[in-house]
Amino acid sequence: MFLLSRKLQLIAVASALSLCTLPANADTLSQAIKTEAAIHTGAVKSQSKINTLDDRTRKMLEQYRSATRQTKTLLTYNAYLKDLLNSQEAEKSSLEQQLQEIEVTQREIVPLILNMQNSLEQFVQLDLPFLPEERQQRIASLKDMMTRADVTNAEKFRRLIEAYQIENSYGNTIEAYRANIELNDAISSVDFLRLGRVALYYQRLDGSETGFWNKTEKRWEPLANEYRNPIRQGLRIARKEAAPDLLTLPVSAATEAVQ
Repeated sequence: MFLLSRKLQLIAVASALSLCTLPANADTLSQAIKTEAAIHTGAVKSQSKINTLDDRTRKMLEQYRSATRQTKTLLTYNAYLKDLLNSQEAEKSSLEQQLQEIEVTQREIVPLILNMQNSLEQFVQLDLPFLPEERQQRIASLKDMMTRADVTNAEKFRRLIEAYQIENSYGNTIEAYRANIELNDAISSVDFLRLGRVALYYQRLDGSETGFWNKTEKRWEPLANEYRNPIRQGLRIARKEAAPDLLTLPVSAATEAVQ
């Protein structure tokens, strides 16, 4: 009984001691929880700051990369513009040089054009008198064009060259045409036969008279009747009414033009 009572006393003492230490352990645990919660809260805040800094870092990195790309693009474009500017400066210098040369050419080409026009006019006057109205009208048109300000020198030169080419073609062709001529102080309609620039013949429409242009005497002269048929045949050949054939016709001797 004594032992049992003793054990009960010890258990009671132990229980009393346990009850005395419980509040102290509870305070320690509560403090630990609070500390853990504070650490966790701090960690969350720190992670939030890290995330924020990471986002800002990524944005700044992307901005840096974008700025780097733009810088490279601008450097490339600036280099292109520099080369383009250098090319434009070279082209400008070339154009200025060409303009100076054009001014010199303009001063030189005007006398050339005028001399060519005068030479063509004199040539037509000294040439065989075929197609006189057509050729004189061409000369008059060229002469009138020379004093027109609305026609460029290039166009004047082109028209002159065109006239020279037409005149040059006359020397390589034969032609038959009908026109009026003054014979024996009377105007008559006749057929003309031109053989290049070698000879010019005429024949009345009824075949009653045949003649030629005498280069030496600068006048029309009749031909003997023996040339009537050759001239008629020549007219048919020129009109493509007959095949080319050999013609026996008189030709004036060549003379040197008097300057």
